[in-house]
Amino acid sequence: MSIKLLNIGFGNIVSASRIVSIVSPESAPIKRLIQDARDRGQLIDATYGRRTRAVIITDSDHVILSAVQPETVAHRLTDKEEIEEGQGK
Repeated sequence: MSIKLLNIGFGNIVSASRIVSIVSPESAPIKRLIQDARDRGQLIDATYGRRTRAVIITDSDHVILSAVQPETVAHRLTDKEEIEEGQGK
């Protein structure tokens, strides 16, 4: 089994198989989720000081902040899956 990696911007890579959801950070529940993860020590800020545009939630309850739009991250994920399916993997 190979590990599938996903670029989330600025050279930051996450394991695609561990992603549960990719959401926008605008709503109050997501802001609370971010603060809770920060308090638990499970927040990973991969924005390099830029505005947070996507919040990635993993199956290990880690929350990853990215400066890339959620649509862009999702598009990268689906493109990678389509390429691998085309190769018969």
